[in-house]
Amino acid sequence: MKPSASGLTVGEVSTRLGVTVRALHHWDEIGLARPSLRTPAGYRLYTASDLERLHRIVVYREIGLGLDKIQAILDDSTADVPGALRAQRAQVAERIDRLQQLSAGLDRMIDAHERGLLLTVEQQAAIFGPQWNPDWPTQARQRYGDTTQWQQYAELSASRDPEEWQAVADAMTNFERALGEAMDAGVTPGSPEANQLVERHREVFASYFPLTRQMQVCLGRMFEAEPAFAAHYDGIRPGLATWFRKTIDASARAHNINPDTATWQS
Repeated sequence: MKPSASGLTVGEVSTRLGVTVRALHHWDEIGLARPSLRTPAGYRLYTASDLERLHRIVVYREIGLGLDKIQAILDDSTADVPGALRAQRAQVAERIDRLQQLSAGLDRMIDAHERGLLLTVEQQAAIFGPQWNPDWPTQARQRYGDTTQWQQYAELSASRDPEEWQAVADAMTNFERALGEAMDAGVTPGSPEANQLVERHREVFASYFPLTRQMQVCLGRMFEAEPAFAAHYDGIRPGLATWFRKTIDASARAHNINPDTATWQS
């Protein structure tokens, strides 16, 4: 359909170009694309020349140029059109790069939520030691994947590289060494020294997710009751799993928490 001598209405141009009537009215108001004709009743009519200008506006808008820049290109005979387009191409390239980085970050986040650790089996063994079981993250995902704590852990994991995981592992190793030394020194649960170790445990554990005192009590029970955890702590010092659980419980009582009724509260 070609414009008639009387031109095209706003509705007809909107349909032809895929532009909203509201946008056409706005472009008219700001002087970007005014219809050249009006009917006796005052309705806007676009001529063939108007339609050509509108086509250019649509093209420039689709490549990301702002309306001010488009108007300058169309109305300023001295405008450097190739220069403006090159500048726009550079901005598009920057946006593409940012979107690619965002896509890569989203991939890591998805992997972290599904796998927990974004480390190879070899990296896990090198960082966490030969006793580490690479199946543990999968087991943890199956057990805790629908919890807030797993989500927090996964989001931290997505941002960490092997060197940062090594620092986390070293902090936990140093803490567990301090636990063994405290037990050897006869530190008793509930003493200031023992309570400081409980606070240090919460600080170190925050590398995985924030740990409330109630949650810490639940962890203490698990360290003592579950064979894999008990074997780990008792491998550091015989009886350490029970000593650590008692130490956590004594600190909890000092904060008006009953260890016998504490639940996993975030």
